[in-house]
Amino acid sequence: MIIDAVVKPSSRKFEAKLGQGEGGKPLLRVSLTEPAEKNKANLELLKELSRLLGCEVRLVAGAKSKKKKLELAIDEASFYAKLQNHK
Repeated sequence: MIIDAVVKPSSRKFEAKLGQGEGGKPLLRVSLTEPAEKNKANLELLKELSRLLGCEVRLVAGAKSKKKKLELAIDEASFYAKLQNHK
């Protein structure tokens, strides 16, 4: 599945929350502890989301932007269930 994400680098802790984007589309809001330099934030994003969701996560677009498009190797029902259980 493909999902849009907005990241906030240099946060106190890693956190992923589901919100709504344009047109009511799902939007993943992710706080990252790493700074947005030398690809550190992107690497943390991919590693931590993979760990959280238990699937492969690939950055499709937005490598140098806070707005990203991610490809997740998981079905929508499992994605929503795993995010609901993450607190």
